[in-house]
Formats: sequence, structure tokens, C-alpha cells
Amino acid sequence: MKENKACIIPTMRYKNARTAIDWLCNAFGFEPHLVVDGENDTIAHAQLTYGNSMIMLGSEKEDEYGKLVTTPESMNGSNTQAPYVVVDEIDEHYQRAVAAGAKILVEIRDEAYGGRGYTCKDIEEYVWNFGSYNPWAEND
Repeated sequence: MKENKACIIPTMRYKNARTAIDWLCNAFGFEPHLVVDGENDTIAHAQLTYGNSMIMLGSEKEDEYGKLVTTPESMNGSNTQAPYVVVDEIDEHYQRAVAAGAKILVEIRDEAYGGRGYTCKDIEEYVWNFGSYNPWAEND
């Protein structure tokens, strides 16, 4: 059987994408893969990696895609989706996020289905889930 090489990459828009990139790297450990500057100190497109995973983001703007995707601030703090990121050293990751000012929504805890994790908001109110549970790993 042919292996499926597909992957899912969440995409987001931020009011201040440049500040968000710095914060996401500092707080959550993302690394810039590609950052394309836009007009008026905006970000046209950015790719941030975490291990073998990636998110894409850019500055909020009124373009074709901007009519489809907005920021939590534009929705009164609401979110319609929340990425889950598998983290090996979850307790250290949690401490890093707290130190950077992440708003903790669900404190770090052991989960009944395995692993350990927490839920937080970033500086622009996006909801993020981080945990050590990896559904792709074989159960011991």
C-alpha cells in the first residue's frame, strides 16, 4: 500500500503577527521556518515549526482569505478550533508557557486516556492544547 504523505497545517491570522511570532517562539518553542514581510510592518506569510509539525500565520487583513478566517478578538474572544500539539517534556513546556504569560484555561493534569496536558490562550486569545499523549505512538 502506498504511504499517504499528507499532513495538516493549521493556519491563523493575527492582529499583530510579528509580535505573535516572537511570543509563540518564546512561550511555546516554535521556530521560524519562513517569514515573509508584508506592507506596513505586516506579515504576508509565516511558517513556524515545532518538531516535525508546522503552523502558518499572517497578519489579519481584508482579503479573500481574511473574509473566511478572523481573529478571536474580532469574535469577542471566541475560538472555533484549537490545535493540539504533542510535547515530550510537558511539565517544562507548561512552565515555559506560564513564564511567558500564557493564560492557563485548564491546569496541567494527567488524562484518563493517557498522557499529561494543559490548555491555554496565547497573547491574542487563541486556544492551544499541549500534551504528552501521542495518539500515533504504540501503547505500552
